[in-house]
Amino acid sequence: MDAIEKWGVSVEEAVDLALKEMKLSKEDVTVTVLEEPSRGFFGIGSKLAKVRVERKAPAVEDKPKEKKEAPAKKPGPIGKEEVRPDELVTPKDRQDRKPRERKERDNKKKRNKKEKKESVNIALDGMDKESLQITEEHEALTFLKEVTEKMGLKLDFICRTGENLVYIEMSGDDSRTVIGKRGQTLDAIQYLTSLVVNKDNKAYIKVVIDAENYRAKRQRTLEQLADRLAGKVSKTGKHVRLEPMNPYERKVIHATLQSHPDVITRSEGEEPYRRVIIELKK
Repeated sequence: MDAIEKWGVSVEEAVDLALKEMKLSKEDVTVTVLEEPSRGFFGIGSKLAKVRVERKAPAVEDKPKEKKEAPAKKPGPIGKEEVRPDELVTPKDRQDRKPRERKERDNKKKRNKKEKKESVNIALDGMDKESLQITEEHEALTFLKEVTEKMGLKLDFICRTGENLVYIEMSGDDSRTVIGKRGQTLDAIQYLTSLVVNKDNKAYIKVVIDAENYRAKRQRTLEQLADRLAGKVSKTGKHVRLEPMNPYERKVIHATLQSHPDVITRSEGEEPYRRVIIELKK
């Protein structure tokens, strides 16, 4: 075994585990720290240390390199030159293919842009994200930077504000950590940020925190789930009770099925266990 990667509470522990498994001493290896450990913030975002331990190559004397002759080109059939794969495509084929590929790329960009815009607009109660003003300083942004820093996360931020609305996008290597399972960590951070922003304000300010376009991706997943379950209810006649969801996710389900010809939706239960019921129209 020439190399191994190990996790540990600390870098030292991870290295010791690797050395024991490789049966080598520290002098025989080189250590690369892949991830530094972090204790997190309130238990959120804690990370183990990760190292890569490689066996050192034995010392060898330098030898003069022998000059290698280039391999002879394999002759093709008599009377014909060898043809490379890219030469099988004629200039006319390339000319015909370019407009088609360009059109497909443009259509894909338009679809992605439309889906992303519609999804974000629902999270912002229909307001266009591009109409919001980019802000360098805001109490929500300050609080968010402090929290994620204490969690040991390295992230970039874009803060946009509108009338009674704050929308902050996060990106970076630690985006997955700040999102958490099914967005639970992201929702918790959004809730805390909202408490800070609205603490002394008479008018309620809506706070939306997003990371790597997670809100849009989650919305599309919920829309697909709603359509699939609505089909199941239409087919079987039996109602379906979804798992507990936050208000925003319940809103996506209701909005997706509000014009469905066969089913209706309603919510039942108390927060945080309130859920959506999909049932046949009577």
